[in-house]
Amino acid sequence: MTTLLLNGRIHSPAMPDATAMAVGDGSDAAVRWLGADDVGRRQFPYAEVIDLDGAFVAPAFVDAHVHVTATGLSVDGLDLRGSTSREDLLRRVSEYARRHPEGPVWGHGWDETGWPHPVAPTTADLDGVLGDRPAYLARVDVHSAVASTALRVLAADAAGAAGWHPDQPLTAEAHHRVRAVARGLLTPGQLTSARTAALDLAARLGIAAVHECAGPQIGGLDDWLALRDHDHGVDVVGYWGQAVRTPDEARDLIAATGAAGLAGDLFVDGALGSRTAWLHRPYTDADTCGNAYLDVDAVYAHLSACTAVGIPAGFHVIGDAAVATVVEALARLVDEVGAPAVARCGHRLEHLEMVTAEQAARLGSWGIIASVQPTFDDLWGGADGMYARRLGTERARGLNPFSALAAAGVPLALGSDSPVTTLDPWVGVRAATRHRTPGSAISPRAAFAAATRGAWRAAGVRDGVTGTLVPGAPASYAVWDVVDGAAALEVAAPADQVQRWSTEPNSRVPALPRLDADRPLPTCRRTVHRGEVLHG
Repeated sequence: MTTLLLNGRIHSPAMPDATAMAVGDGSDAAVRWLGADDVGRRQFPYAEVIDLDGAFVAPAFVDAHVHVTATGLSVDGLDLRGSTSREDLLRRVSEYARRHPEGPVWGHGWDETGWPHPVAPTTADLDGVLGDRPAYLARVDVHSAVASTALRVLAADAAGAAGWHPDQPLTAEAHHRVRAVARGLLTPGQLTSARTAALDLAARLGIAAVHECAGPQIGGLDDWLALRDHDHGVDVVGYWGQAVRTPDEARDLIAATGAAGLAGDLFVDGALGSRTAWLHRPYTDADTCGNAYLDVDAVYAHLSACTAVGIPAGFHVIGDAAVATVVEALARLVDEVGAPAVARCGHRLEHLEMVTAEQAARLGSWGIIASVQPTFDDLWGGADGMYARRLGTERARGLNPFSALAAAGVPLALGSDSPVTTLDPWVGVRAATRHRTPGSAISPRAAFAAATRGAWRAAGVRDGVTGTLVPGAPASYAVWDVVDGAAALEVAAPADQVQRWSTEPNSRVPALPRLDADRPLPTCRRTVHRGEVLHG
């Protein structure tokens, strides 16, 4: 039998090698020892023994890009990601409104690209089922939304702003203004419940920490401050997406927000689904190149100010023109202060979907972190997916090149962008290993590391052990029930070449569970963070 000592209790998990690990109690909850079963039981004779009956134990996940309050509103409210047509969406909205007769209707997740008639809903559509009730329904990428007339009246200053249309979904600044008004109609109790629901869900999914990508155009300062002070066991590492031009502005903004950096969703452009990502050439299905929110001078000024202060800067960047803008600004900064000064700040780019091999090589040499969302490819990649519809098959084939980024030395951190995609971390790990474009996937070990140790490193935790289960690492782990009992090998390979979840090649831990598309994903039995049980 093999054992795992966690918080003073000996567990017996499914581990093919004769190994055991010891973790201190809650006061110093860290991995203390790794070794053989019989030695472990002699060294810790008073530990309580718990048989896990074939469960799988691994480091807890970290989600490197989330929007907590919006996720909670989706968990507790109107989730439209399953809508199969415009008619189905309106039916769901009508039924929700009948069940919740008071307050605004806040919904998220519609995606017209998969409907039989891929036409977005309109303001007239909403008015037809809601009358004079305020309603805000965000598209799945949250870069456009349809709003009822009652909400548009309340957000009168949005009229005429960039992205305004009298009946069609709103984008850009018009969308941001309407969203802010809609958010202001929600009660403090609703928002608090949403934050708790989202973090509870994270804990149930084996997630011990999340990176909140906050900003004035996301949830606003009040939302971020409330989340920062929200009492929950799941860690919230916050980034504030607001551009600055001087070091003093950067210091003042960090002091005002308490954020870990001025990064996250600081928009250089929008999203491909809403046709607001900034492209060199027009979209295949529309005569537009998308939206540019920051030019190279603004990007450079922000990077320079944050580098001078020594804090992470970062941007939301998706389209190829947006990526080129950020790379050009970084090159200017590197020429000025040198690559080491840039690398030590931990600057990060969110999404980074349309990046070339040459750009990846430069980003890798500068130590720029890529916070990526593999589930994007799972949902929208492939020859018939949304990417191909928006960009054509050839351009779409180059999106989300995880293997090229990793090969160029770009540190990867996996996130969900929840509520854009599911918070379930195994979905993201599986998507990273099964990319729809041949040659763009990464190994199971690399994907798991990017969703654990890599995400901690992206948050500035660079002690070399956090995110692993090796001596000295914090006792942050999850216990998983795996289909067909014990964890199975992901690939057929000699024992010394099998892809394993540990980032330490000699740690002798079990292989990852199989992540076949037709196999149920692992189910979290328990989540523990620094010795504190968050779930189970």
